[in-house]
Amino acid sequence: MSDTQAQLACALTALFGPTAPEKLGVAVSGGSDSLALMHLLAQWAAPRDVRLFVATVDHGLRPGSAAEAAGVAKAAQALGLAHDTLLWQGWRGQGNLQDQARQARYGLLADWAKKQGLAAVALGHTLDDQAETVLMQLTRAAGVDGLAAMPARRARHGVDFVRPLLGIGRAALRQWLAARGHGWVDDPSNDDPRFHRVRVRQAMPALAQLGLDGAGLARVAGHMAQARHALECFTSQAARAVLRPLAGNLVFDSAAFAALPPEIQRRLMARAVAHIGQAPYGARATAMQAMVQAVLAGQAGALQGCLLVVHRGRMHLCREYQQVAQLRAQPGQPWDGRWHFAPDPAAGAGQYIAAHGPDGLAQVAGWRRAGLPRAAALAVPALWQNDSVLASPLAENGPDWAKILAPAADVFADPQDLG
Repeated sequence: MSDTQAQLACALTALFGPTAPEKLGVAVSGGSDSLALMHLLAQWAAPRDVRLFVATVDHGLRPGSAAEAAGVAKAAQALGLAHDTLLWQGWRGQGNLQDQARQARYGLLADWAKKQGLAAVALGHTLDDQAETVLMQLTRAAGVDGLAAMPARRARHGVDFVRPLLGIGRAALRQWLAARGHGWVDDPSNDDPRFHRVRVRQAMPALAQLGLDGAGLARVAGHMAQARHALECFTSQAARAVLRPLAGNLVFDSAAFAALPPEIQRRLMARAVAHIGQAPYGARATAMQAMVQAVLAGQAGALQGCLLVVHRGRMHLCREYQQVAQLRAQPGQPWDGRWHFAPDPAAGAGQYIAAHGPDGLAQVAGWRRAGLPRAAALAVPALWQNDSVLASPLAENGPDWAKILAPAADVFADPQDLG
């Protein structure tokens, strides 16, 4: 076993523990990093009875992209691995191309992974990618989270993506491939100075002469990841002391919140807004700080589909009704990403989940006794049939089948592996 193979095996054990997953996906572009990952994983998986599935995302942005995907398919077939090409046709020529392509890539891979029933999808990011990411974040004056760079594991769209090559450099992977006669494709966009990452990559040799090499930058990312994990653990403790769930919303203990360090206030607010609003992206730092100041001042606020409402001297963070007024879901399916209703077996057909809105609140006697401000109650979902509310979490006495689940784990739970 080569040093590279041993490093990968150690990384996978750290990610998955002693029991290897039954089915694992690997995203392969045809470049040296991901192609090496596919070959290394194939050798690792065989004695462990792990079934590997390979996917290539063809963004359709270059004339040769289809041929490159076909080349990956041929290489995967030679290893006896199933391969799928995932096509992206969403580029409209506007906005940040790299960001849109990255988001689309994760979405396509997540959908593919769910269809295949995969435990996770492995990505070919290396120590060099980690170092470049740290430098990119430095140019943006990033804080702890930014300098922690890429985590070894992160969930996106309900799928775990893992990066087992973060401790291995690109040069070592290319040497490993060349020694075994495997070729790879070099994407010309990797040398296009229009892109920020390329300019950062081109600056790396000069920085290395000053002692700031890829390995050192990756160690910085590791230190920052540990600091981030500590901050997130403290934030979880603070959440349990400062926040109280109420009918799927969150109520702040303003005095306890004010006593927290500013960094924890910001992190706690970011978690609360992400939990209630279900936004795919975090808000800008200035907007998040404005919400923190609103809690401290006892004033109303709004951010990413959430409202901060003052009610009976307490600060309530709730969903904005206009954001969910037209949202519908079938019983048994999640509504707004976090609410679940069980259907009434005796109610018949035509049931659906939707926000109460003014008409729904009018049908729920005593909804005010739930303790929510009206703005919050409007956006709480109910089980409907035609124009009638069958069940509501705001009702004083609802049948067992009408119970709801609005998990608060995103706010209160200790962080998992953040990389």
